[in-house]
Amino acid sequence: MKKTSKTNLYHTDADKLNTDTMLVREADWRIGPIVYQVFVDRFAPSDQLSAKVPYYQAPRKLHAWSDVPLRGHLNEDVKVWTHELDFWGGDLQSLQSKLRHVVDLGADVLYLQPIQDAFTNHKYDAQDWAKVAPEYGTRQDVIDLAKELHANGMRLMLDGVFNHMGRRSPLFQAAASDLDSPYRSWFFFGEQYPSGCRTWAGADNLVEVQIEDPSLQSYLWGDSDSVVQQYLKDGVDGWRLDTAYELGPKFLAELTRAAHEAKPDSVVIGEAWNYPQGWLPAMDGIMNFYARRVVLEVVIGRISPISANRLLERMVQDAPIESLLKSWMVLDNHDTDRLKSLLPDARDQKLAQVLQFTLPGSPVVYYGSEIGMDGQGDPGSRAPMRWDLVTAKNPELAWMKKLIKLRKGNRALRIGDYVALDCERLVGFARHTDQALDTVVVLVNPTSEVVTEVVSFRDGRLMNGAKVKDLLSGVEIICDTGFAVIEMPPKSARVFKYQDTKGYSPYKRVP
Repeated sequence: MKKTSKTNLYHTDADKLNTDTMLVREADWRIGPIVYQVFVDRFAPSDQLSAKVPYYQAPRKLHAWSDVPLRGHLNEDVKVWTHELDFWGGDLQSLQSKLRHVVDLGADVLYLQPIQDAFTNHKYDAQDWAKVAPEYGTRQDVIDLAKELHANGMRLMLDGVFNHMGRRSPLFQAAASDLDSPYRSWFFFGEQYPSGCRTWAGADNLVEVQIEDPSLQSYLWGDSDSVVQQYLKDGVDGWRLDTAYELGPKFLAELTRAAHEAKPDSVVIGEAWNYPQGWLPAMDGIMNFYARRVVLEVVIGRISPISANRLLERMVQDAPIESLLKSWMVLDNHDTDRLKSLLPDARDQKLAQVLQFTLPGSPVVYYGSEIGMDGQGDPGSRAPMRWDLVTAKNPELAWMKKLIKLRKGNRALRIGDYVALDCERLVGFARHTDQALDTVVVLVNPTSEVVTEVVSFRDGRLMNGAKVKDLLSGVEIICDTGFAVIEMPPKSARVFKYQDTKGYSPYKRVP
């Protein structure tokens, strides 16, 4: 038998392989970090507004920080909605001035929605992929932000929008006006398109690009001076790809390889409103909207706990676990209702968040959701940050910090394998590592009734008569021959962890 530096005993080569796998996972920052998402225009008020007034001339409009975003109407002259042209004036330097909030929260990664030069406030209509929006700042501001984040042990990720670009882009304008333009092949032109070119989802302002074109691929990711690679060399640590599902696995894989060439430990996460199977090999991870749907449906009662258990287990079986661990667990963002609006019952919100922070993947905190901001859809979910709610007395903020502390304090929740439990009326799963005492067992009762169920923990390392403790409530129970009798109040969650006994350990010869 072999002994590790941690005095664990190996009994088989499989045990050693498991330990080696866990050590590799533990050393990889891309596995299981806490991600904080920011909409730069709406995160922190700028103290440079007077100097930036020229950037907000009509049809753009600059609002007071206290104004609430309201849905507008289609501006026929510029072919965008008026609320897409409403600005609150946040920029990269004002964001940096409020970085302490993100650090104190416990986030590991700062993810910025698009910062490229664009006509609209959301900037999914890039006019120049290589240029930072002047109302946000400069490339040097990005470099400075990355340096400060790295000094705090954090990482920076940008939003890459490479499926389409803005109609006002000089590249597109040159291609549209000149049949011999070198950029002509970057777009789809033809009389079959209502606006003369192919656009994304029928939005005139969002012109689709022909990603099949080799010169466009070189410009976006293929060359060492490409958009993807240059930002990584500036200090950015990865890309979240907008509408990744429309780029297709082949080009996603090429982009991911190029990112790794420029920065080997960079990460590429794709927006995919799809079942994860088949997408993850092409990228490091996805935004796991499938798992989000399962969580929301079981919390509101439209699918049963036993169905949720089966759906989650099959998802893990069908997708590589290593990629799921790098994927993002999202509950709300700029494209959805905020969680507080999505689930009005505070108990449902907490159940969903417990699952978000315990399932495989990286929990994503959408700015403001940690302090209880609400808002429905676009633009309601894109309101300016409520800094008046960032207080020690805010219960939502205290709860979020508790979840983040729980996550960071338990190795299995970040790097552990997933094992579904055989529950009927409870959502149940375990997270395992190579160490028995790392094990965390998660049980959720989404119903409005008290549920009592005999649950097998499916773990041969769980000792008979051993205690497990709920890390949320402090409740302790005894396990007998691998089973536990669980009684759970309505709308409640338990996050059990194995407990050792002081002075005597039945786990002394079990890794």
